[in-house]
Amino acid sequence: MKTITLLIPAYNEEVVLDALFERLDALAKTEKKYIFEFLFVNDGSRDSTLEIIKKQAEKDNRVSYINLSRNFGKEIAMIAGIDHVQGDAMVVIDADLQDPPELISEMITFWEEGYDDVYARRKSREGETWLKKKTSTAYYQVLQSSTNIPIQVDTGDFRLLSRRCIDALRQFRESQRNTKAMFSWIGYKKKEIFYDRDPRLAGETKWNYQKLINLAIDGITSFTTAPLRIATMTGLVISVSAFIYIAYLLIRPLFGVSTGAGYSSTLAIILFLGGAQMLFLGIIGEYIGRIFNETKNRPLYLIEEYHAGTTKKTRD
Repeated sequence: MKTITLLIPAYNEEVVLDALFERLDALAKTEKKYIFEFLFVNDGSRDSTLEIIKKQAEKDNRVSYINLSRNFGKEIAMIAGIDHVQGDAMVVIDADLQDPPELISEMITFWEEGYDDVYARRKSREGETWLKKKTSTAYYQVLQSSTNIPIQVDTGDFRLLSRRCIDALRQFRESQRNTKAMFSWIGYKKKEIFYDRDPRLAGETKWNYQKLINLAIDGITSFTTAPLRIATMTGLVISVSAFIYIAYLLIRPLFGVSTGAGYSSTLAIILFLGGAQMLFLGIIGEYIGRIFNETKNRPLYLIEEYHAGTTKKTRD
């Protein structure tokens, strides 16, 4: 029998876990031809999330968990889980039940047909604001136009991945990660299915606009150098325009056109050029900062406790 691992990052999800366990159990009873492992990655939760998972693991051998030493963020929590997946396939799903576990049965069907990456695309996104939907659409448009990698639109982490996709993702060891873009980068045979995304069952979202902006910047700077190219081309246009304007100032007195004081226009040009330089330095700084972080070669995460079935390890 093939084993399917459900990778579930969890951060302060105590209010939804009981309902999640019930729906995961129902899924396993429906798909009796497969062995299921429910691998939770506790990302430094401050509530009783870990204690609830431990109690469930004591009475259900299908439940495994990784307890990270602190909160590393969802992207790092996912690679921690990916590093420990032992199944023939893996499904990434959030603990908040916005992504329905019942859809996994359809994913398994396409996986058995030979697809490596069966990803769920949202038809609707209940519980999200108009602004968040619009900014998400704009982000995907920018990312698609700035990279030669085919980016999947309106998709999250909810997907089934084959064993070779899992092995491919394990090779990505950068510290500032955008896993959604990595799913596109590895390629392989993909299948799109549609679903309506539900609002959170309970609790509050862990994603604020600052975190979403950081994730968007990581996605753009990790997979394209287009911002640097734009800065170069804009600098070239400004330089040529400035040269033409200087030539104009030098030539026009020859035709009897006086050169006025022009303090306002001079100040405007200085402010414009100064702002453009600061912007371009900021873009360059984003890339240099990432180089700096990667050259430290620090471990991506540290595990305090790992439990898989009857195996339990504590790490310092």
